[in-house]
Amino acid sequence: MLAYLLRRIAYAVPIMLGVALVCFALVHLSPGDPLVSILPPDASAELQAQLTELYGFNRSYPEQFASWLWRALQGDLGTSIATGRPVIEEVLTAVTNTLRLAALATLIGFVFGGLFGFVAGYFRNSWLDKLASMLSVLGVSVPHYWLGMVMVIVFSSQLMWLPATGAGPGGSADWAWDWEHIQFMILPALTMSVIPMGIIARTVRALVADILDQEFIIGLRAKGLTHLGVFRHVVKNAAPTALAVMGLQLGYLLGGSILIETVFSWPGTGFLLNSAIFQRDLPLLQGTILVLALFFVVLNLLVDVVQTLLDPRIARA
Repeated sequence: MLAYLLRRIAYAVPIMLGVALVCFALVHLSPGDPLVSILPPDASAELQAQLTELYGFNRSYPEQFASWLWRALQGDLGTSIATGRPVIEEVLTAVTNTLRLAALATLIGFVFGGLFGFVAGYFRNSWLDKLASMLSVLGVSVPHYWLGMVMVIVFSSQLMWLPATGAGPGGSADWAWDWEHIQFMILPALTMSVIPMGIIARTVRALVADILDQEFIIGLRAKGLTHLGVFRHVVKNAAPTALAVMGLQLGYLLGGSILIETVFSWPGTGFLLNSAIFQRDLPLLQGTILVLALFFVVLNLLVDVVQTLLDPRIARA
């Protein structure tokens, strides 16, 4: 097990370096001058040269990448061009807010997606299977940004049950685990959970249906094992693959929530990325992308380790 863990960590290191390189290249190859957002229209050539040197844009791309990577390894992601604050502070605040939202969306999506999938797979071709399959297909097909706007119209504008935007009363960014703040999470979390719920339900349904057709299940039933006992064996065999899909979906929730967070004005990484793109804030943009990508790599590493604990055959392979 230790050798497998060390091997997976060794595989993750070049992936992280590759992610950092791609992140830097894509951001810097995009057109436009990042200093336009802070320079006045009548800025002198001397001021432009000073700011260009200050942010290191006068150096070659390899020099900029080496300097940025070295500082990133020390926890310094630079300074935001738009706000003047350290990028690491902006990113950590946004990541914390996104993690809160993703945690609730993950709980909703995994619980209901797994439940629908197991029920649909175990009771194949029944009305439960058809209903669960229909809901999962609907969840995957509906655009989540459109669903978010519909939920705002219905539950905030018309019924006035829940707040529409923000992360706290009065636009406050301070967080507390009480109902006054949690109610701001409900609509964006429900919207975020719909797509992973549908994907997980479809995946688990296919896994369960495939396992039920295997010979060892027929043998268990021939031995007189109860439905509950057979169900436990099905869950145990489906868990590793289902866990891998759930881990990927959690990664997508952390990095792919830009539209939902923009619709609900949730101050997370998606909202931060949107602001950085429109403001052409290169340090903030590449710092946010790097942190999200590293989260995704580490999350996949953790999923691999947990999969191995559930199914030792993976490590032997």
